[in-house]
Amino acid sequence: IVYTDIISTVSNSYAEEIKTPQYGEGLDGLLRKRGKDLFGIINGISYEEFNPFTDIRIYRNYDIDSIQLKNENKYSLQEELGLPIGDMPVIGLISRLSGQKGLDLVIEKTDAIMKNNVQFVLLGTGDPYYESIFTEIKNRYPSKVAVFIGFNVVLAQKIYAGCDMFLMPSRFEPCGLGQIISLRYGTIPIVRAVGGLADTIVDYNEDEQNANGFCFKEFSSKAMYDAIERALLLYNNQPEKWLELKKKALVQDFSWVKSAEKYIELYNLAIRERKEVEAV
Repeated sequence: IVYTDIISTVSNSYAEEIKTPQYGEGLDGLLRKRGKDLFGIINGISYEEFNPFTDIRIYRNYDIDSIQLKNENKYSLQEELGLPIGDMPVIGLISRLSGQKGLDLVIEKTDAIMKNNVQFVLLGTGDPYYESIFTEIKNRYPSKVAVFIGFNVVLAQKIYAGCDMFLMPSRFEPCGLGQIISLRYGTIPIVRAVGGLADTIVDYNEDEQNANGFCFKEFSSKAMYDAIERALLLYNNQPEKWLELKKKALVQDFSWVKSAEKYIELYNLAIRERKEVEAV
């Protein structure tokens, strides 16, 4: 960091956050000093690999013109995971199971979430503490919760395609890919507005015209639950608005093409600055 020409990280918000003691891991002073050379560029995903119209890993292919077929993915996911099949909203969470991911917020509000007509699907592996707690939650709510402890790429795609909402309540998140992949499949993210999550998801209640999900800022279970409630309210009471939001999610562009162009600009900036230094 001291000797580099340009410093890059994976989102603009995270580039600002790591200048603070809370997120800087002891390097915040140095990063503040080098602040004019610090840039954030959002990660991209492959729009060829993650394509609901061609993805062979999901139950039924669809696109914006056949978005009604997305529901068939939900019904098949419910059947595969042993949940009652129906049109209730399904919330998915795919994550490394660690404290960083805000899982304590989900645990604190599990009973409140389960009071709604909703299903919850979790896929992940990590800290044995979280693995055991979510397994216990599944046993407590066998008709509403499905938990798969492990790493399963195919099941992950089925969850992205089959869920209605995708939850990411992260304590911190430099960029995040889950919310970007879920958008690609027309699944609406519910995220904490931090790091790359803040840079990629626009809250429905703050900016309906440009919205692609639901956000909460405070790292608390109450704030997270309020966001979930807002999403459920729209899903249950305004299906036409929910359909618009799904279509908007499907046409978002977080491909590597856009990010690559920004990296090229950054490399060219580094070259110019190095030439200026060498010329002195």
